[in-house]
Amino acid sequence: MRRVLFCLILLVGCCAWSVAQVETLPSSGKGPGPTQPPPRSDRDKEAGESSSRDTRIDISPPKNDSKDHPGSTAEEESAEPSAADGDVQEFHPWDPHRAIKDIEVGDYYLKRKNYRGALDRYKDALIYKNNDAMANFRLGQTYEKLKQPDEAVAHYQEYLKILPHGPMSEEAEKGIDRLKGKTGSKP
Repeated sequence: MRRVLFCLILLVGCCAWSVAQVETLPSSGKGPGPTQPPPRSDRDKEAGESSSRDTRIDISPPKNDSKDHPGSTAEEESAEPSAADGDVQEFHPWDPHRAIKDIEVGDYYLKRKNYRGALDRYKDALIYKNNDAMANFRLGQTYEKLKQPDEAVAHYQEYLKILPHGPMSEEAEKGIDRLKGKTGSKP
């Protein structure tokens, strides 16, 4: 008896499911069924129209844009020198995380007394974060180890310009005083 009841329930469920599937199919070749979305070809009648109609972005310039912002048109921008004119313009992204990593690796090289490797890493850090105080301070130390006092003084001074009362400011001032005595120039 249980088996017959189970088979009957299963049969009724399958029939209901198949009836629901038949209702979603188009009844004729005229268009979609009542629960089906229209075909893509009907929705995208305009060339280049996005399938998501609610997220269209207006990229036209605002009213009075040329009056409010003179000198911002494409014709005036083309008057500036470009790479085709022989003027190379490089762009390095601002990436403080990469600068920190370069400083860490530079510190490793400095501890290992690989001053050239440290110098390159600290310079790389300044590429990705141009006013990094710690990179400038470490460059001053590295140049001092490489017996290049002029460059060391310049980077110590740059550190003091960025952080005049920073944690390494006393060491930077001592380094400047020490190196100025070696070069014989006055502060």
